[in-house]
Amino acid sequence: MTEIEASLPSLHSPGYYTEPSLKELAAREALYPGYCSGVSDFTVGRFGYGYVKYLNKTDVRGLCLDDIVKFCRHDVVVYEDENDKPAVGQGLNKAAEVVLVLDSGKLKSKECRDDVLVKKLKQSTERQGARFISFDPVTCEWKFLVEHFSRFGFDDDDEEDAVMDDAEAHDVEKESPTNMDEIELSHSLPAHLRLDPVKMREMRSLMFPDEEEMEDLGHKSSFGKEYVRPLKSSAQLTTNRSTPPVVRNTPFPLLEYKHGNIDSNSPGSILMVQQHKSTPLRTVKAQGFELDLKHETPVSGNYAHNIVDAGLFMGKSFRVGWGPNGILVHSGAFVGSGGDHKLLSSVVKLEKVAFDNLVRDENKKVSEELVDHALVSPLNFHKGIDHVTNEVDFGPYRLTLQKLEANRTNLSEISHQYCDIIERQLSVPGLPSSNRLGLTHQVMTWELIRVLFSEREHKCQIESLGADNEEDMMQDIKEVDQDVDQEALPLMRRAEFSYWLRESVSYHVQNQISSLDDSNYLQHVFTLLTGRQLDEAVQLAVSKGDVRLACLLSQAGGSTLNRSDVAKQLDIWRNKGLDFNFIEEDRLRLYELLAGNIHDALHDIQIDWRRFLGLLMWYKLPPDTSLPAAFETYKHFLDEGTAPYPVPLFIDEGTSEEVASWKADKHFDISFYLMLLHASEETEFSFLRAMFSAFSSSPDPLDYHMIWHQREVLEAVGVINSNDLHILDMGFVSQLLCLGKVHWAIYVALHLPHREDYPYLHVNLIREILFQYCETWSSDESQYRFIEDLGIPKEWMHEALAIYYNYNGDLAEALEQFLQCANWQKAHTIFITSVAHKLFLQAKHTEIWRIATSMEDYKSEIENWDLGAGIYISFYLMRNKLQGDTNAMTELDSLQSKNAACQEFVSQLTESLAVWGCRLPVDARVAYSKMASEICDLLLSAVGEGATRDEQFSCFDTAFSAPIPEDLRSGHLQDAVYLFTSFLSEIPA
Repeated sequence: MTEIEASLPSLHSPGYYTEPSLKELAAREALYPGYCSGVSDFTVGRFGYGYVKYLNKTDVRGLCLDDIVKFCRHDVVVYEDENDKPAVGQGLNKAAEVVLVLDSGKLKSKECRDDVLVKKLKQSTERQGARFISFDPVTCEWKFLVEHFSRFGFDDDDEEDAVMDDAEAHDVEKESPTNMDEIELSHSLPAHLRLDPVKMREMRSLMFPDEEEMEDLGHKSSFGKEYVRPLKSSAQLTTNRSTPPVVRNTPFPLLEYKHGNIDSNSPGSILMVQQHKSTPLRTVKAQGFELDLKHETPVSGNYAHNIVDAGLFMGKSFRVGWGPNGILVHSGAFVGSGGDHKLLSSVVKLEKVAFDNLVRDENKKVSEELVDHALVSPLNFHKGIDHVTNEVDFGPYRLTLQKLEANRTNLSEISHQYCDIIERQLSVPGLPSSNRLGLTHQVMTWELIRVLFSEREHKCQIESLGADNEEDMMQDIKEVDQDVDQEALPLMRRAEFSYWLRESVSYHVQNQISSLDDSNYLQHVFTLLTGRQLDEAVQLAVSKGDVRLACLLSQAGGSTLNRSDVAKQLDIWRNKGLDFNFIEEDRLRLYELLAGNIHDALHDIQIDWRRFLGLLMWYKLPPDTSLPAAFETYKHFLDEGTAPYPVPLFIDEGTSEEVASWKADKHFDISFYLMLLHASEETEFSFLRAMFSAFSSSPDPLDYHMIWHQREVLEAVGVINSNDLHILDMGFVSQLLCLGKVHWAIYVALHLPHREDYPYLHVNLIREILFQYCETWSSDESQYRFIEDLGIPKEWMHEALAIYYNYNGDLAEALEQFLQCANWQKAHTIFITSVAHKLFLQAKHTEIWRIATSMEDYKSEIENWDLGAGIYISFYLMRNKLQGDTNAMTELDSLQSKNAACQEFVSQLTESLAVWGCRLPVDARVAYSKMASEICDLLLSAVGEGATRDEQFSCFDTAFSAPIPEDLRSGHLQDAVYLFTSFLSEIPA
């Protein structure tokens, strides 16, 4: 049966049907396995709307017909989402016979003649690429053949055209363009807003005369008899009818539930709604107006400053913000659009904002290998580093907050480990070029962190870093037995930074050299100098026979005396009036650079900021200048506007459009901020928010995964100290949640710094994650155990599960979870209204007793306990006593005492029915009736000869007042009459 069900299509929409029906398909699939792979004349239809009949054999296995075939009035859409549409001839995108039922009442009200309507139907059919078959005026069935599907139908404008043609056939005078305008305006936005479209058009012509003239010119040829509307696509047609709500795959119980009794000072919710890749964004055609602010109008000029946007235009019916599945609804410019072009707009835009571009390959598919290398591996390494824990009490609960613990001596090893993780990610096939550039930038950033902030042990290993003059002190890798001279440490760090700078600009240098003409070797030499490639520059000069230049180049960046000598020579030439036209411009540029005059050397050349910083260090400043002094010099030139802005690597090497749209004075490279940190002795800075924004580190403005690790490491080694970077943490949490890594999101949340002004931040965030993503972490055993190991209170997990099961209608499981999280009031309510009566009718009395007694110790916290679960406990105790159970606490010897106890129980039942009222379903009332009937039967069975007549009649009064069925009440009444008759017969005459 499982295999048969997997082979069947699914159809649940009301009014839809298939031929053969789903039951017939199941029966034939059972008799003839594989039948569903080739069903002849398969038909999908909707009663009153029409049907689609596929002429050849069709493979219907596993098709979700609800999403594929959609009938509306006068049209049918198959595969509304173009991204899901298969190739022609596959699935349901194949040749078929389509029958649409037109609205006869609507057509008759327009007084269309049959011949005119058939003519318009034929025109509409041919315009849409289909073949007209017939039209039945009696049944109003329009039949045609299609080769494949998009959207086919007969819309309101076709009906209007049919009416117009019909009128022209009877009327000598043709309709004027004015009438055509009215027909066009009848479908405009003002008409839908119950406004006069003609008056609105006149007002628009007064405000925007230029726009009106352009529209008249553009549509002049469209007016008249020959006017034909172009075919609408399926995406455009969706605006003609109300957009259906986005299907919510996973319930969000947090929206309907308040988090227990924990007080919170944190305003509002924290997380955005989760993202599911399975729900595509439905494309909606933009309707409304867009007004360029460059043209002054009474709206945008000095007459008024009322911004007419979608919010004001549509009033309370419009909301802007985040929707399900990462959908952003807004009325502004498109997300990520650059430039200063601004519009006043009433157009509502829906855009899919992806939080997971980081782990998508070049085909835009999520790669599990990228997920592991980009997110899981760094977090596993982070978790393996030593941590300092801090247990904080939040009311009755306790959380174990964590903080990374490291020092500057092991910072080098930490940086190398992160670089190895990134390099493994770079080796993944199919990685997009933009992601590859961002990963290269991350490797450079970790190397810079190691260079600037790591410290050497007394017995340290020194690395050979290459051909820089400063780096000549750094020999081949060897062990140094004695302590390193403290005065040499700044120079060693400078040498390492010089090597880092040389490596980071090598890509630029090679690209620029490859684009140069080989005929002018001096440009090659200058470009090599900007990358500190002295050996290559000297060899090139020697190969060209320029020995004197080679000698000068070999001393570049060395002694300041050599620089001053070159500078003096240039001054002598200028003072003597030397005609520099006889010296190549590129040679003079080299002389200026060797003299340390970098601005004169770069007067007409644009280079990136890293090479500019390198020129400062290598050719202008003395070779013993400290790094902080070099960084301050660069910042001085930057403040003066004589240095290039420190933009990130992915902007330096990106497209020209990206560079043009980048706000260079707003977002700097994280490398520049690291240099400022090294140049300062403080640990608190005003630029930390800009430093740890995604713009400073990644081409993806929503990617926070690696800068979170960098912030953690820098804070652990004491470089920075900040508790005001929650946007970074929340951005990383959102990334993890969008990929279903709920356990790691909670791990990141535990690293948020504790703040006294927001004491319940961790509580609200973690509980919200547990509630919104309950289905994810509860179905994954490894995530469940991971969250438990983090020390998250189990009560929160059980409460999230309880709300989730309650939301999905599994009330028995929700009750168990509420009991586990000690939410006695909620558990009691579900027990009484949904669970207890079902168990009672199934005769599961032991289970009822277990649940009720587990809550009895906390009955002081439960409202209406005696009229709820206390009813069932009283029933079982009463039944045992009336049955003479020796284990009962007390025995009811006399009939009077039994009757009094039964009267109390009956009154308790009656009051319970009154209190719970409509919250009790019919089955619960049946259970109450059965309890009352059983107690009354036991009571009346005890009526015997030993009791007085008044006591016996009192027992019958108790039974009559009980909520029992009328047939039982009639039986007890007959017994009472019999008893009364016997009593009368005993009275002497």
